[in-house]
Amino acid sequence: MRNKVRHQAPCYTGAMQDELEFRRAADRALEELKKHLIAREEEEEAGFEVEEQNGVLNVVFEEPPAKFVITPNTPVRQIWISALSTSFKLDWDGKAQAFVLPKTGEKLQPLVDRLVAQQAQA
Repeated sequence: MRNKVRHQAPCYTGAMQDELEFRRAADRALEELKKHLIAREEEEEAGFEVEEQNGVLNVVFEEPPAKFVITPNTPVRQIWISALSTSFKLDWDGKAQAFVLPKTGEKLQPLVDRLVAQQAQA
């Protein structure tokens, strides 16, 4: 009788689980943000359009012309926003169950709303 070779599934480390948890949280946060921005986009004279490409959200403004890029950065477990010539790096806050800008304590959606308002006033 031959010995059967058993193939076991790879053992994932804690870091790998953290990555999966990050991806799930980031996907959820970006999907909620996208829905929020699309609802705002449909408002009269919103002045911007929302585009999604490969998990990256782009907010494109007509006047004055500008583009915000909102993207998950898995290696550092952050959501990055490039807007108003600045980079905003949001960390996951387990207590708040949200991505938060450490400098101000703002959550993702209120931060993006503030940046959109600033762009509209530019």
